[in-house]
Amino acid sequence: MFGDLFEEDDDGLSSTTPGGNFVKGKDTEPPPPRGNVKLSGLKNQGGTCYLNSLLQTLLLTPEFREELFSLGPDELGRLADKDKPDAKVRVIPLELQRLFAWLLLVDEQTASTTALTDSFGWTNHEEMGQQDVQELNRILFSALESSLEGTSGSSLIQRLYHGTLVNHITCKECNNVSERQEDFLDLTVCVRGVSGLEEALWSMFVEEELFEGNNLYRCSRCDRLVHAAKSTKLRKLPPFLTVSLLRFSFDFEKCERFKEMSKYTFPLTINLQPFCEQSELPDSEFSYELFSVIIHKGSCYGGHYHVYIRDIDQLGHWEAPEEDVKEKQKAQKPQKTPPAVKEREAAVEWDDPLVVLTAVLAQETSGSVLVDQLGQKLMDKIGSSWNKKFRKQYGPISKFLQSHADVFMLVSNGSRVALKATADPVAPIPHSNGLGIADAELQPEAEMEAESRQEAEPASGSRWFDLNDSVVTPIREQAISKQFEGRESAYMLFYRKSTLQRPSQAKGNPAYKVPPYLLEMIHEENATLQQRRAEFDASSNSIDVHLHMAPHYHVQNGALQPLNNNTRAIINMTFDRRKTVGDLRLALYQMQTTWEGDMVLTVAKNLPAGLHLCDTLNDDQKSLYSAGVCNGSDLFVWNGREVNGLQVQSGPEWEPVLLTILRPCTEELDPGGASGDGGADTDGSGVVRFTQGFAGGITLGGVREALGPREALVCQEAKGAQPGGGGASGWRVCSPEAMRRTLRELTLRDGDSLLLLPPAQLTNSTFRVSGDTVTVMTPSDCRWLQVGYWPQTASEDDGRQEGKMRKIPASGDTRLGEVKQRALEELELQESFKDGPCCLRQMDRTGKRLPPVCEYLSVRDADIRLMTTLYLCHGYAPKTSQLFLYFRVGVVPSAGQELEIIVEESLTVKECLTEMLQVAGLDGMCWHLRRMDWCEEVGEPLMDENASLLDMKVSTGDTLVISEGQLPPKGFLKLPVSWLEDLRCDYVDRFPELSHTAEKSEATGRNHSERLHERHDETLFYCIFLNLCLCLEWAGMEMMSVGYVEISEEATLLDLKCQVLTLPALVGVCVPTPDFLRLWLMEEQRPSRILRGNQQTLRKLKLGVGSEVCAQKLLCEEDLGPKDVLLRVQMGMPGERAYYSAQEFVWDAGRDSSPKGLYDSLATLYSTSPDNLLLAKHLPDKHTWTVIHNWTQHVSKRKKKKKTESLQGMPYCLRDGDVIGVKNMLVDTNKEFSTLKDEQEQQRLREQTHTQKKGGQTTRGQITEEARPEGKARAMKNRKPEVALSINVGVFR
Repeated sequence: MFGDLFEEDDDGLSSTTPGGNFVKGKDTEPPPPRGNVKLSGLKNQGGTCYLNSLLQTLLLTPEFREELFSLGPDELGRLADKDKPDAKVRVIPLELQRLFAWLLLVDEQTASTTALTDSFGWTNHEEMGQQDVQELNRILFSALESSLEGTSGSSLIQRLYHGTLVNHITCKECNNVSERQEDFLDLTVCVRGVSGLEEALWSMFVEEELFEGNNLYRCSRCDRLVHAAKSTKLRKLPPFLTVSLLRFSFDFEKCERFKEMSKYTFPLTINLQPFCEQSELPDSEFSYELFSVIIHKGSCYGGHYHVYIRDIDQLGHWEAPEEDVKEKQKAQKPQKTPPAVKEREAAVEWDDPLVVLTAVLAQETSGSVLVDQLGQKLMDKIGSSWNKKFRKQYGPISKFLQSHADVFMLVSNGSRVALKATADPVAPIPHSNGLGIADAELQPEAEMEAESRQEAEPASGSRWFDLNDSVVTPIREQAISKQFEGRESAYMLFYRKSTLQRPSQAKGNPAYKVPPYLLEMIHEENATLQQRRAEFDASSNSIDVHLHMAPHYHVQNGALQPLNNNTRAIINMTFDRRKTVGDLRLALYQMQTTWEGDMVLTVAKNLPAGLHLCDTLNDDQKSLYSAGVCNGSDLFVWNGREVNGLQVQSGPEWEPVLLTILRPCTEELDPGGASGDGGADTDGSGVVRFTQGFAGGITLGGVREALGPREALVCQEAKGAQPGGGGASGWRVCSPEAMRRTLRELTLRDGDSLLLLPPAQLTNSTFRVSGDTVTVMTPSDCRWLQVGYWPQTASEDDGRQEGKMRKIPASGDTRLGEVKQRALEELELQESFKDGPCCLRQMDRTGKRLPPVCEYLSVRDADIRLMTTLYLCHGYAPKTSQLFLYFRVGVVPSAGQELEIIVEESLTVKECLTEMLQVAGLDGMCWHLRRMDWCEEVGEPLMDENASLLDMKVSTGDTLVISEGQLPPKGFLKLPVSWLEDLRCDYVDRFPELSHTAEKSEATGRNHSERLHERHDETLFYCIFLNLCLCLEWAGMEMMSVGYVEISEEATLLDLKCQVLTLPALVGVCVPTPDFLRLWLMEEQRPSRILRGNQQTLRKLKLGVGSEVCAQKLLCEEDLGPKDVLLRVQMGMPGERAYYSAQEFVWDAGRDSSPKGLYDSLATLYSTSPDNLLLAKHLPDKHTWTVIHNWTQHVSKRKKKKKTESLQGMPYCLRDGDVIGVKNMLVDTNKEFSTLKDEQEQQRLREQTHTQKKGGQTTRGQITEEARPEGKARAMKNRKPEVALSINVGVFR
């Protein structure tokens, strides 16, 4: 029923309702136009699929639609006057007129019913609640009759839908006939016990009911009880016959409702003459044709409605469904692929993400793909994931899709992506196959598809469509027969008289008999939509590019640097990305009138070392979008050969790296060698630091030659080296092999450090060489911290700031509070901070102030290295119970200034948001908090607003983002995923990156960890480990946390499996297909239920907020049926209180769910007689066993037969994963199932209960769980009381 619950807020898009109210979203993207079907759908407001199905039926009933359009404003009034107190405006028919005109003529894929439901007087309760479409049909017709009273359309419903039937009771004694006439707007027919509609009508209107025996009839003429016969006939037939099927029944034995899912046929044409009174009318007056079928999918407690409708006026464009076209193409002999096509397909390089994603989407038959599933399809296409191949250059895949809105279209609240129909101007490929194949080469395939669709064109009277809320798809007439039975079956039937003929002017003319004032409104709305789409198309394709002019640059240290910070070196230009490279070059020629010679445009990258050239734009016919030029791109304008007389290396292999160079500070060294890009930094420690850029293609030996001397040792800082007391640091001498490798091969990045140590300095006390390790010792006179003053406002003198720097003596054990007090005294800043507090803060490389240091910690405990700089800043330092947080407003990092705040860690997320809003000077309630992830991108929201910051794992220094809008919709789930590993089969292979979960039992965790450190003999360890785990419920299994999956509730189980396999922790796991993966639903910290049915949605599988899933790799494909139960069966060891290893056993409970059925199945498994077995179920919470007896109660023949006992019900409640103990009584006479481990755990439970009772700490929840029988532990689903549906209508008498 909640088909497109969140579709109205699709990506914050703006939408216009039929009522004329314009709703602005955060974006200005207009709604998409109609598709090829040319029919518009209706948006689901949350639970209004039943209303949408009925409205579409009434819309495509031409006579009803035209009768409604014939009523003008002089009779109905005007909607503009509805708020006037004296005006009598018939709002419901006016809104219905407006909605029908909107659906017929406005160029939108979907229309909203909000204005119509508002006219009904409905609130959010009616729009979100479950209602019956048959009840709505009667209530809506009654409301229309009341609304149209006093107008020419007052008899509209009576003329089109009213019929009469007559009941006859004939006395068998005197032949007296008693007659009673009844009116009807719809016929309600029985489903239970009949095979179809014609049989039901026969039993209602042909067969007679006899009054005899104890059920006699009192005849008014005979004045006594007599035998009689009752019959019913149709007297007057309406032009449109509505048939309501009684699918929902009540079981008086179980006292619950149920849905009839048995087969119930109904014809496409039916002759009602056998069911009517004798009449002289011709047979054609009794013939009816089916034109609408409302379908219900689900149970009697909930479900979803959609409708099959025959397009009588041919308003839509019917084409063969995709599955028909595929079958047709498969049946034809495939043509041989031309060699040119093969060569071009083989030559395609998947280096452009636009080409790859376009090819993936173009090959989808449905036209769209779940965004969560797009990454998996990309991996299947090119063999590499998005994060590994494209993320570093293009960012997350979701941002890439949003930044290319002219090609990709996000639908269903951003959960699905499709190709836009207008993507051709900027598409990198000429066709949707993504391979760039020419038109002539693909012509045979296109012709084949066109012929398949033309041959499949049905007759004009057989154009059927499936209108499922906002989705409209063509279907075959044969598809109606699929709705005869099952969970998805017909619920209401609509027939029309065969004699009703449509005028030729109405064929294919949606504007037929639409009032002029509505046509004018629609014309204005379409013009507005067209203008909005044009404006959005232009704005979304405008990009800002930064043009770097070569005359103002020079080559230095492997990168391009501007000359003397020349402001004319960069020109900012706004350009349409759909235009070609040649257009941009021509515009530059017109701007740069003094330019001489060739002009080459090269995409550049702005790096810390300088500007680097990447790809040259050679194809003048290619659009900027296809060439990879996006908003904010840097383009270098030069002659393509040299810059100011020097050759420039381009390409990723020559990408420059900005390194920090350290070398001993001696007068003998060339002073020019210590002057890098950042200037030399001599701090008195005996080491000079400076930064310098180098091309990524240069070898480490080349770096040494550039810096000199040639015999110096080149050292890299040892990773993980801990600073010692006094500031010692460890370095590793680079080997000769490393000296021959390039910086790119050594994976050196910006900011990495290199130490150049000449041979003359090896005897220096500052440097200690041991093998290939060099330790730099800081002298005692360098044990200091430099403290400066950070002004509160930018208006203070900068020279005064630089002058206030002092070296404060400090060691690793010095408290930072003492450093602060000493700095205040030496800097003479007591007066500056007398009116406010101060704190010490560090600064990172970008100039950002880090969180205040904790003054009660020592220099070593605060992880502050000596000879670094701290700043005295205004503000408090956080206490032990407080957090220092950065926050900004807006989802874009550059959207606003970064602010700071100190809050208590016990504050809730909502309280923290309130304080941040006060600091930022914002008001309102439409805000929520999001995290900033490690790559400085806005991450996931803090969903639980009532949880504390400590519970949400927010720590000091984190950056939060205040985002506009409410929290994301609840239709998206964040599911924790665990991995269930079989230690018996693969106990050596481990996932070191996975963290063990706390759900694992203490015994299993302790035994496993003890033997992990004693793995001297792997075989011995394996045997001992299994023996110790034999008595456990999940023996030999280990559970590990592998991360989280964010997915829509409307996604299928197959989608969830595919997304689980894309988790980074499972990259090394080899799973051939999703069918080799089993997903468990976790309950009470253990696997409880297997999720089955790959096409079932997560909502139907009852996965909600707080659900946890567990994945398990299988050795073969698994396709469990709905009645199959997966049990863990373990055979008892004869003469011992222990069991062999448990094995999985699939029990078909649908065939026989009684104890006898389980005994027979296990007897077949162990090749013995059922009488030789004794079974018991293990209760892990109580550590006890419940014996399953294989005997049946003898019932007297006079008594009613006892219903077969099911093991899935009380008291056994067998479910997936339960442990079944098996005793073979031929070799083991001990009927006791408990083990020594069970007795130990029972004793522990008794002691725990005794301690709680003694201390008065027993809680009601614990007593209830302990005393509750097995099977009652799971809470029953409480159903809300049903509320009658109503429509409020004004008084127009």
